[in-house]
Amino acid sequence: MAKNYLMEYSEKLATSIEILCQNIKIPSNTMFQIRKSSSSIYANIREAQYGQSKADMLSKFEISLKECGETEGWLQLLFNTNTIDENNFKKLRNLCGRIRRMLIASCKTLKEKL
Repeated sequence: MAKNYLMEYSEKLATSIEILCQNIKIPSNTMFQIRKSSSSIYANIREAQYGQSKADMLSKFEISLKECGETEGWLQLLFNTNTIDENNFKKLRNLCGRIRRMLIASCKTLKEKL
């Protein structure tokens, strides 16, 4: 069941960040990086659904976990530079945190099964 929530939350995060990037003025490198990291979370969680093995699934989740950390870093940078307001920052950071905690739990479970 956690995978379904992971999919839902990661899709919501990637979509929210895409909309955010379309509606605010941020440097092109920052925009590229945050779009890339947030969409990578979503893409890797989707790929994990069809993993060739538990080890493959674990690898995809671990990549998503790293990308989640990167996305949180870009969000912090956008907030620190007053590019996004506190409300948007907290909403997206909390969503990242929820995804991160679910990924950590999923990775732990998969490691126990390997």
